[in-house]
Amino acid sequence: MTLFEKLRCLFTFGQGVALPLPEIKQDTSPFQLFEDWFNDANQSGILLAESMSVSTVDEHGQPSSRMVLLKEFDEQGFVFYTNYGSRKSAELANNGKVALLFHWGVLQRQVRIEGVVEKVSFEQSERYFHSRNRGSQIGAWASKQSHRLTSTDELKQKEAQYKEKFAGQEIPLPEFWGGYRVVPHYIEFWQGRANRLHDRVCFEKDNDDWQVYNLNP
Repeated sequence: MTLFEKLRCLFTFGQGVALPLPEIKQDTSPFQLFEDWFNDANQSGILLAESMSVSTVDEHGQPSSRMVLLKEFDEQGFVFYTNYGSRKSAELANNGKVALLFHWGVLQRQVRIEGVVEKVSFEQSERYFHSRNRGSQIGAWASKQSHRLTSTDELKQKEAQYKEKFAGQEIPLPEFWGGYRVVPHYIEFWQGRANRLHDRVCFEKDNDDWQVYNLNP
């Protein structure tokens, strides 16, 4: 690696290519490590560091992926919100196994998460729904997510319909909209290195404990 490349890595806040990965102890929580990396991503100036890919599988074994936003996380799992009538929701209803991927290119980092989903409570979905701006709340009612539009004007017409319907009142949480929590059993932290000798630190759930090991790049 040239001096210029090392300086560029340092300038973009610690590309692991140039900086050593801190020692990860056996009793380290993967959720604490994720929080540390997530904070690093936010502090680096990455736009929408909470963006993540969600991958599901349909009844024919065909995988599909899409980008959503992580809204909450703790030791119970990783939460995102969506329309329960969408394609991903239909696939999750058939097969609750799911994979998440965060990619923070400027830091040469990615985090892979595998687990199963569960719906969050109505109360939790309602709290988040009412934290959104009013336009997004109307949009949740107006969009029949993943279904075909009958015309280019259909969505605008439905938006206008719900604006009128809920004018001057609080917009209720749609019964077809809410959150999923991804409960992980595998979390992998990938740190880019020179010569493609990348770090891959893996946490795998074993009953109530997390086993920590490294993989070849």
